[in-house]
Amino acid sequence: MKGLILSGGAGTRLRPITHTSAKQLVPVANKPILFYGIEDMVEAGITDIGIITGETGAEVMEAVGDGSDFGAKVTYIPQDEPLGLAHCVLIARDFLGDDDFVMYLGDNMLQQGLVDFVATFEEDRERANTPTLHEDLAPPAAQILLCPVPDPHRFGVAEVDAEGHVVRLVEKPADPPSDLALVGVYLFTPAIHTAVEAIEPSPRGELEITDAIQWLIDHGHRVRHDRLTGWWLDTGKKDPLLESNRRVLETLEPRVDGTVDDTSVLDGRVVVEEGAVVVDSHIRGPAVIGAGTRIERTYVGPFTAVAPDCVITDSEIEHSVVLERSTIEGVPRLTDSLIGRDATVRRSAGRPAATRLMIGDDCTIDLL
Repeated sequence: MKGLILSGGAGTRLRPITHTSAKQLVPVANKPILFYGIEDMVEAGITDIGIITGETGAEVMEAVGDGSDFGAKVTYIPQDEPLGLAHCVLIARDFLGDDDFVMYLGDNMLQQGLVDFVATFEEDRERANTPTLHEDLAPPAAQILLCPVPDPHRFGVAEVDAEGHVVRLVEKPADPPSDLALVGVYLFTPAIHTAVEAIEPSPRGELEITDAIQWLIDHGHRVRHDRLTGWWLDTGKKDPLLESNRRVLETLEPRVDGTVDDTSVLDGRVVVEEGAVVVDSHIRGPAVIGAGTRIERTYVGPFTAVAPDCVITDSEIEHSVVLERSTIEGVPRLTDSLIGRDATVRRSAGRPAATRLMIGDDCTIDLL
């Protein structure tokens, strides 16, 4: 079985961070989002992985390399423009060959991983290939992962009949047939290639994977589904990204590899990476302080991830993500924030007292 990770999106909802960085490389708990998907695949025994890349392809390739650091072999497949999820399957045809594969959206965060998802598919296929007097099912051609959501009109939605069979899929319906949204994880047999070649672009000009799966259903193929266990978040916006950061930080094992002086307090699950320095500060976990970062006379509150090589002095910060090489000075209260790379946030002592900003396109600033 192979893996196909989609990492070509422009990340417009995370601008301005994604003006200069791939959205799949924005860190959650100081690890790029994309790495979680790769690690989930390797844990499920999938080590031959294709990554669909877009305009940030060079950055993704530099971060992931050949995959050997993850115990995998990675092949990069460029997509010139975003033409839909089924289009990704179409352009990955040579890489995928005649193998089954898991397709995974690179900005997804799943608590449950992929081990059980793959195992249930293989168990179902094995049962179908050894029918009994009481059961005679065709082997599944695909498997989807479903999750009840309060706003199904924003997602691809599945309709499941009373026997548990997937009978219909609709992309972002105005009148959803159910509340079961498709999580961005799919498992396909080679039958999907015939489907993606047969469908036409949707009104928005994309080859929809929901249309391809519906084609399989309409042509007599069996599509099975699993219900999601645990949480699932699309990290394409700031607040879900911060929520992902919170949930991952809750699993931290405390560790201090850096330097913490005697006047500092570490409270709860706190990780201080090698080379980090904490001086006269209070860090209340769960929190992680990246390598080479200096925290001085500062309170770092729960659910905060500070990336490597940052400097935070005379400040208070919590429930936030701070990216590499950023500086925060004299800020009395910073919360629910995403701070980009090489940024500076400081309180000026100049008079007259005022708020002074230099902000780029697509920024959001909340002042209280």
